[in-house]
Amino acid sequence: MPFELDFGPASFRIARHFGFCKGVENAIEVAYEALATHPDKRVFMISELIHNPFVNEDLKARGLGFIKTAKGKQLISWDSIHKDDIVIIPAFGTTLEDMSQLKSRGVCLEKWNATCRFVENVWFRARELGEQGYSIIIHGKFRHEETLSTLSHSRVYAPTVVVKDMKEAEVLSDIISGKRETEEFFEFFEGKFSEGFDPEKHLERVAVVNQTTMLATETAAISDHFKQIFKEKYGEEELSQHIANTRDTLCYATKNNQSATQRLLDHPADLAIVIGGRNSSNTSHLVELCEEQLPTYFIASERDILSRNRIRHYDFRSQEEQVISNFLPKKEQVNILLTSGASCPDSIVERVLLRLLENFKGLKTLEEILAGYDKPVVPVK
Repeated sequence: MPFELDFGPASFRIARHFGFCKGVENAIEVAYEALATHPDKRVFMISELIHNPFVNEDLKARGLGFIKTAKGKQLISWDSIHKDDIVIIPAFGTTLEDMSQLKSRGVCLEKWNATCRFVENVWFRARELGEQGYSIIIHGKFRHEETLSTLSHSRVYAPTVVVKDMKEAEVLSDIISGKRETEEFFEFFEGKFSEGFDPEKHLERVAVVNQTTMLATETAAISDHFKQIFKEKYGEEELSQHIANTRDTLCYATKNNQSATQRLLDHPADLAIVIGGRNSSNTSHLVELCEEQLPTYFIASERDILSRNRIRHYDFRSQEEQVISNFLPKKEQVNILLTSGASCPDSIVERVLLRLLENFKGLKTLEEILAGYDKPVVPVK
């Protein structure tokens, strides 16, 4: 069940699971530890620590440098990095090519490797499955740092291709079933497959792994779709020879956040507020879930809640900001669902809630609210 805070004119239901996962928490701790314990050294991160501008800006203010942008643009040349520098690998991991660049310069990577263990688990399974003769299908956004990292690790051991969604999975399955010519593979998936990928040979045995921030339900649906294609092509008895069971590559934290959001949507509400960085993949998927049922607003922080009942909403599909007026309905009690992505600090969720309350009058006090509970709920200052 979600948490509920009833202030009278405004009532909030808050997802039971939201915000930082363990992988993000660990990466943040590593970054701040490096800066605090080595003030005499230059400290770099390969790319953004997490997809949250407030955390990244705070680290920059403390002296952290970023070698690349989230989209891969080089900000600091490899030649300017030296063996005495500290370079942190972010939660998304990094490519073997970047690791090679750093190792060739004598940079120590072991202590400052903040790669999430669930990301590493996907890499391990991809290697294991590749050694068993499977080709790897990565469900992910091709330009996302994590997907590029997984592709880099996977293609060493297995032919690998990236699919973004069910639409792309269906194109690939049409090639497997013979509904499309194999030549279409190279055009449709240009730049998204490993060198030497042969669709006639390498799509006979496949395993679907995921970018851990994608919708777990979509990854499972894509895998099930390929199972059906292979079942129709080879029969039930041969199915296990053509597609591997890879449900163990799904990230439990991402799955828990998504499941908690789905349970949140079981309750009636007027709107949903989803908080997270503009380029946060897992946050955008929470927005997708909420949009199916409610007016949903994707914001980065309380700064996006403007005066006079206006909100700055980010449309992640068009990558445009929209200022929307009168987003709060005029009624006796407004019911708001509230959740956040895995890279959003809890303090920002709290500030968003307090900022929303400024749009209402005649609110119950916190003491009045807590008096109705037998045990503590979400802390609000």
